[in-house]
Amino acid sequence: MKNIVAKILGILTRLTLMKFKPVIIGITGSVGKTSTKVAVAAVLGSKFTVRKSEGSYNNEFGLPFTVLDQKFVGHNPLAWVWVFIKAIITLLGNNYPQVLVLEMGADRPGDIEKLLSLTGQIDYGIITDVGISHLVNYPSREALAKEKFSLVKGVKSTGAVILNMDNDMISKFAKEKRSMRTVTYGLDQDSDVAASDLQMINKNQVSGLGFKVNHNGTVVPVLIPDALGRSNVYAALAAASVGLCMGMNLVDASQALANYRPPAGRLRMLGGIKNTRIIDDTYNAAPASTNLALEVLSQVTTGRKVAAIGSMAELGAQTEIGHREVAAKIQEVGVDAVFLVGENAKIIKDELEKRHYSGVVKWFESSDNARIPIQNEIQEGDTILVKGSQSARMEKIVKEIMSDPEQAEKLLVRQSAQWLK
Repeated sequence: MKNIVAKILGILTRLTLMKFKPVIIGITGSVGKTSTKVAVAAVLGSKFTVRKSEGSYNNEFGLPFTVLDQKFVGHNPLAWVWVFIKAIITLLGNNYPQVLVLEMGADRPGDIEKLLSLTGQIDYGIITDVGISHLVNYPSREALAKEKFSLVKGVKSTGAVILNMDNDMISKFAKEKRSMRTVTYGLDQDSDVAASDLQMINKNQVSGLGFKVNHNGTVVPVLIPDALGRSNVYAALAAASVGLCMGMNLVDASQALANYRPPAGRLRMLGGIKNTRIIDDTYNAAPASTNLALEVLSQVTTGRKVAAIGSMAELGAQTEIGHREVAAKIQEVGVDAVFLVGENAKIIKDELEKRHYSGVVKWFESSDNARIPIQNEIQEGDTILVKGSQSARMEKIVKEIMSDPEQAEKLLVRQSAQWLK
């Protein structure tokens, strides 16, 4: 049944793309795919009709749902028949977006190739990061990088590859001589689209992330409301780069970024109980993104710095070193109290003990076990970072300590009926 469904979805996907010929933007990377997707859609949406992949529709089943504008319907055969009928109606119609922004996940070797077999050649390929997440299915970080870079093979000769120069492996790849048009972005001022003068803005009832974007001698200010951290800067730079490739100017792109909001669970500031602030970064976690979130915690905190950190999954052979790196970062930024959740998080506890860390450290088996103790421990004026892999379900802690839990469905990740079960 699964194979039959996949084949039908694949056929309908290819036929739809052949007929409507939208501009296709593919995004891959260890972290930052979703934020980049949302930022790209915000920028291009100011000039074009755009459809972006929803949720985690980034694999060989999810990508066709985006192309066909359908939703996953479980395992009901009759429901799937209706999905196919609606997809055929779309195919026979004349109303289709000008641009598709597609996440392309690479959990296993060959995944990018499978996705490109569905889309055919794409117009623009964005590589956001090569880290150590998903290494459980790759023998090395180099093997993971090779998989990510395979996206380049699917980009049209008339298109462009858009690369984050602040990542060591991507930077090395970008500097290799190649015929494909390449646009680079980053805090590295040698990038084609570079950010500078980053600052947190919190005045006149306006809060967010401010910075300047530099391109070919033009400098334009950008303000992203309600955003925190470099990850949102990278998303904005990638989006501006695509906009420039598609004929927009830097001023138009920066103005469009004012409509970008970080997706739920990606470095968003929420109000907490006891007059606290919560940095909600619960969508997922890898060592690089966790260390970045800890830097943000250090930068925005005026009271105590508190971190609730869940286990990081899918790191394979890098599991131990990745968690020990996070422990080192916790000590470096001076976190006052650490609440750890999950089996792998014991490694962080062990490393902190070895480093004679002087703050509070408590470990819990699950986020359910941690919710109430954390609520009891936090103090007025604290800023609490909550971060962990999806399997750690750290959003349950955010829901417990946020000032308005009735807004959880709107503000937090994994609030669908299926997840809540």
